[in-house]
Amino acid sequence: MRRLTLCLLLLGTLVVSACAGSPARGGDAVRASSGASPGLHVPAATGGRAVTKLLVVVVENHSLDQMRAQMPYTYGLARRFGYAAHYSGVTYPSLPNYIAITSGSTHGIADDDSPSAHPLRGPSVFGQALAHGRTAAVYADGMPSDCALDNGGSDYAVKHNPWAYYVGEREPCGRYDVPTGRLRSDATRGRLPDVGMVVPNMCHDAHDCPLPVADAWIRRTLTGVLAGPDWRSGHLAVVVTADTDDRKAGNRVLTVVVHPSQHHHVVTRPLNHYALSRLLSQVAHARPLGRAARAPSMAKAFGLTVG
Repeated sequence: MRRLTLCLLLLGTLVVSACAGSPARGGDAVRASSGASPGLHVPAATGGRAVTKLLVVVVENHSLDQMRAQMPYTYGLARRFGYAAHYSGVTYPSLPNYIAITSGSTHGIADDDSPSAHPLRGPSVFGQALAHGRTAAVYADGMPSDCALDNGGSDYAVKHNPWAYYVGEREPCGRYDVPTGRLRSDATRGRLPDVGMVVPNMCHDAHDCPLPVADAWIRRTLTGVLAGPDWRSGHLAVVVTADTDDRKAGNRVLTVVVHPSQHHHVVTRPLNHYALSRLLSQVAHARPLGRAARAPSMAKAFGLTVG
């Protein structure tokens, strides 16, 4: 009940602030119920344009149409840069989609159980990156400790933190699967990983709170990321997607690609989480895992050069 009340208050604040034209949440005016995008103020990127770093942000359980209508900042990025208009999750519920993104397979998982119920022995895209001399990290919002294997902290859900499931990679998970407090400092210092994922908590990913609350959190988070040297160098790409829809839209979700090479780019080719897994492996300079090896090339669909 307290969480619902907080979400409703936050939503009310966003709507009132937007209607009044006053700043909401750190000076960002956000129109919660409109498809119009606010001013984005994304710093210009210069230099090389090959993608050498990829950061994936995952929202929960909302369709393409819902995200377009209720996430003005995120959809504003989509319209300014690029998005896939026919992108879908691969199954239900949440967990197997996160596993598909990070390993090219659901490994037969059909529930949201903890790592103790699903100890995965194969490699992940994070492990691939490290094995090929690249860097990797997961930034988990609200997580009480590094690579936490159980729910807790501030609305942290382990089912949304895929690296915790790969038992052969527990040591690097314990070093590089960290709370989101590290994200801002890594972005400021130009130390974002080559292969990275940002996992909002159960409110900030729109699982338990309205989409405008998630949109405001993504805006605050990406403002720091897009102000950093990794973005300004032209080598960082950011993907914002959702694990699944609300089970009412054929699992079709909004997937945004933010990179200087993208200009009002709408990709109509069907893509899914296996295509995203393939892109993560490409950035790691590794072979795509599982079904990702046969998935359409997301890099080709968006015209991205991977360096």
